[in-house]
Amino acid sequence: MTESEGPSYIDYDTFLDPEFSPTAFANSLVIATNNPSDTPIDLSTPLSKVLFDIQEIDTHIHTLTTQSAIPLLTHTKDQAEAGQRLVTEVEAQVANLTDGYQRLEKDVIDRYEEADQVRIAVQRLWETVRIGRAVARCLTLGRQLETQMAEVTAGGVPSPAKREDHRAMVRASNTILTLRQLLSASGSNEEGQYLSKIDLITYLQNSVLTPSETSLRNRAQQIIREFSMSSLASSATAPTTYDQSEETKSRTTSALLTLQLLNPRLLVAALQTYLRASLTSSLASVGRALNSLPILDRTLLEVSARCQNIVALEKLLNNTKPPHSPRSGLNDQAEERSGTLLEPLLAALDTSSLPSFFWRSLAEGLGPRVADLMTKGGVVARALRSQKERVKDSVRECVLRGSQSPGDTTRKAGAWEREAAVMVASVMGPVGR
Repeated sequence: MTESEGPSYIDYDTFLDPEFSPTAFANSLVIATNNPSDTPIDLSTPLSKVLFDIQEIDTHIHTLTTQSAIPLLTHTKDQAEAGQRLVTEVEAQVANLTDGYQRLEKDVIDRYEEADQVRIAVQRLWETVRIGRAVARCLTLGRQLETQMAEVTAGGVPSPAKREDHRAMVRASNTILTLRQLLSASGSNEEGQYLSKIDLITYLQNSVLTPSETSLRNRAQQIIREFSMSSLASSATAPTTYDQSEETKSRTTSALLTLQLLNPRLLVAALQTYLRASLTSSLASVGRALNSLPILDRTLLEVSARCQNIVALEKLLNNTKPPHSPRSGLNDQAEERSGTLLEPLLAALDTSSLPSFFWRSLAEGLGPRVADLMTKGGVVARALRSQKERVKDSVRECVLRGSQSPGDTTRKAGAWEREAAVMVASVMGPVGR
């Protein structure tokens, strides 16, 4: 309210106060127009005051709007015209934005959707090509494995012109490992990710890979079981010439490398089986010979031959390093190739020498048998007591002779005396009691 309009008795500050309360204001009016002791309370007076104040405010508003009608209308018109101009400008900008978005949609979004479809198609084609390459590689390796297995078995046709190529066993083992590595790479984005879902690969595994691996394993184990280098005792597999000896070594080396490639545990198990077979047959034959002394010398010669084979096997293992394995990393290869094939076997047997292990194990088994013979008494016990010096010398000679390499006629002084003493004690100990 301006000064030109004159003073007003209405207290506008009270009504404009943010904390104004209508109930509190009404209560103050009632108290101001009545005494606390009045019984009935007069409400007409405060109501009249409120109505008069409202009429005064309405009159004041009417006066102000009447006096300022033209400026208000002019201001409203100016605001409306300004708003219309603003709307016109905004509509033009919106139209430009709409046209730009339509061009963007046509030039970018539509093309992006088309390009995305092309990308999906190319990605699927690439996956198809990758699967095709993996399948082709598997089939190539399968064909290569079949050829190598034919070389191992000399085509399955016995012929003087077609000899078994034992070196093909190692090549076939490497091919099997490469195939296994390819088929096991089934993780995301790996070469063999989808190979397990392809029927042709399943057929390749069942008809070529698994039978070939089984055949190689059996053939290598057979070669190790039949290993014989000593010429002391007659044997169908013992070599008689230098060339045959070298061929036996080469064939056995191929068998050792084959088992090492397929599964190092298979190699250790096959070698332990060979040693157990030699120990079992030697223990049985010596037990029979002690019951019949006339065959003792021939039996001990056979035992010496078996130990010479073990000496030759130990030398062969010590000269053979583990082969390069496709499934090993660079660090694993360096660690794997640092030793020889002999070390895992010695660790498994907990010994430092295979001949020493053979003689000590044989002595451990002979002691109870000889003690049982002496307990039973009879002719056998009397014969052992009467010829104990001969038996003692024969057993000692058997150990010293058997601990030499096949074909080696020189003996080192003091070598293998401890093993000879253990063997003599196992036989003569019960006899001397």
